[in-house]
Amino acid sequence: MLDAAIGAASPALCVPPHLPPPPVGRTLVVGAGKAAASMASAVEAHWPADKPLEGLVVTRYGHAHPCARIEVVEASHPVPDAAGQDAARRILSLVQGLTPDDLILCLISGGGSALLSAPAGGITLAEKRAINQALLRSGAAIGEMNCVRKHLSAIKGGRLAAAAAPTPMLALMISDVPGDDPSVIASGPTVGDPTTREQALDILTRYRIAVPDSVAAHLADPACESPKPGAASLAHVHNLVVATPRASLEAAAAVALAAGYAPIILGDDIEGEARDVAADHARLARARLAEGAPCVLLSGGETTVTVRGRGRGGRNAEFLLALAVALDGQPGVSALAADTDGIDGTEDNAGAIITPDTLARAAAAGIDARAMLDQNNAYEAFAALGDLVMTGPTLTNVNDFRAVLIEGVPQ
Repeated sequence: MLDAAIGAASPALCVPPHLPPPPVGRTLVVGAGKAAASMASAVEAHWPADKPLEGLVVTRYGHAHPCARIEVVEASHPVPDAAGQDAARRILSLVQGLTPDDLILCLISGGGSALLSAPAGGITLAEKRAINQALLRSGAAIGEMNCVRKHLSAIKGGRLAAAAAPTPMLALMISDVPGDDPSVIASGPTVGDPTTREQALDILTRYRIAVPDSVAAHLADPACESPKPGAASLAHVHNLVVATPRASLEAAAAVALAAGYAPIILGDDIEGEARDVAADHARLARARLAEGAPCVLLSGGETTVTVRGRGRGGRNAEFLLALAVALDGQPGVSALAADTDGIDGTEDNAGAIITPDTLARAAAAGIDARAMLDQNNAYEAFAALGDLVMTGPTLTNVNDFRAVLIEGVPQ
């Protein structure tokens, strides 16, 4: 099921059907995200050899893919670095000075917000990094983090598209966000921003994130506001989502059905604390188990983890350890959770698996699962059990994939 979910979002599958005919003039490819390099490769593979094609995309370290005509740069994610800042500035420069006879193809996928880092005037990269790290540890939802990022950026929140006007721009997007809102994917560099600087300030205040004077002054200035939906500076842009979490869940559902399990898609936009989502999934699993029919609960979205301990582990591992604790050895229920990009948070695993004997095996190995959960140390727990899921970078990203398999064994 995981393989099918990842395969449904493969750029080689979802990008080519949406490529336009070559323009009279030049074609410039720019982009950012964990799938940016593989999307660029898909463009190259289907672009006429006799038509001009050039550009620059930035992806996460380890997520590059060979390209012949489009330059690929690697940078840091989820915390921005100088390589991402330099790539963002170069992209801003490249999209300017073209003509209405040219075309800009913008390839956007999850992770682009951190990878395409161009701090607004007066703000340093170090200051933006510190705020980004604080947001990641705060438990803020992805939409809240992106609201702040947009208002501290010279390229996000529609600013990339505004810089390219009036050259025609087609933005192809692989969605990793609940609801597939183009303005949220990679913080919407080609999309009008419905959020405001006042909301950004409120988010920073609500999560008690201290900001330097430069950031406070920037957000207090009305001139920092981003282009809004319907702005004339964005009239030349067409945004198109070409792969979604829902389509990946449906691909997984087809695999489950063929194997004799009734697929139940809970939603592709589930958010909230990973532990709370795990508790909800455990209750649903027990209810379905009592019905006696084999089935699988499928869900996507992006949970959050409020870090309180000093352990290792992404949100999928945290979800699974919390699920194992909530199920407490329940027979007939197993689960897998993984990030479809192949990296759970900042670790080297995509996710992990649990089985009915997970807690018993942990206890036998001297692992206190509840204590590990309290320390946000799910990675170490699953590594010790040999239950990490390791895919390596998948070169796509449609957010998290969760499957709770119910064998139909009655309580």
